Amino acid sequence: MRELLLESPADCGYRYAILVDEMSVGGLCCESYGVKVTGPDGESEEIPNITVSAGRIDELAELILRNQVSPVTLRDVVEDWL
Repeated sequence: MRELLLESPADCGYRYAILVDEMSVGGLCCESYGVKVTGPDGESEEIPNITVSAGRIDELAELILRNQVSPVTLRDVVEDWL
């Protein structure tokens, strides 16, 4: 699994990343995307395999960055977004 770091607002203290992995769907191999948030204290939360759409994960990443989502609230935000 790879992590693509996102540019976070300087004052937020969180580190955001898009997770890129491969998954098999019906015998085909494709990329799947997830998200990860790491707090200034080292606490982190990651949710892999949310979507196979690069456009959709970009929308989610923008939402997470704009609202400065913390590791504690990441799962709730993703579930609401889905």
